[in-house]
Amino acid sequence: MKLKQLEGLLGDLQQFHNPKADFSFGDVSNKVVADFGCGCGTLGIAAALLDAEYVIGVDIDAESLETASANAGDLEVNLDFVQCNIGTLRWRGQIIDTVVMNPPFGTRRKGADMDFLQRALEIASGAVYSLHKTTTREHIKRAAIREYNAASAEVISSI
Repeated sequence: MKLKQLEGLLGDLQQFHNPKADFSFGDVSNKVVADFGCGCGTLGIAAALLDAEYVIGVDIDAESLETASANAGDLEVNLDFVQCNIGTLRWRGQIIDTVVMNPPFGTRRKGADMDFLQRALEIASGAVYSLHKTTTREHIKRAAIREYNAASAEVISSI
């Protein structure tokens, strides 16, 4: 699927009315992908459209999961959803190939983004793609390597 076509499909998805708080490295196609804090499902749906083998969206908010499910249905992609707190997720070991996420920023609850990052690095056997504010990126990179034992961390896109 071409990037422009993907952008067009994702641009039509429902978005939050009251929100609560480029895959190009071979980490999605034919992989098991988890979308942590999936919200309306945009990242998970993108993974499904890019031929992920299996995608699971995880979010604490039931209303978000309903929206994500509706969005997946609208685009006729298969995703499974789990309602839970990332911190209490009972998955053990590296059972997911790739985690994609736009975690809640630590400005709402200090350290929330780092909790997501830690769990993602514990569960992903391959890659973790995480969206963060520009002002926190260097801290995130350092923590990923020093505290959470990531093999490497790099900024692949900056806005």
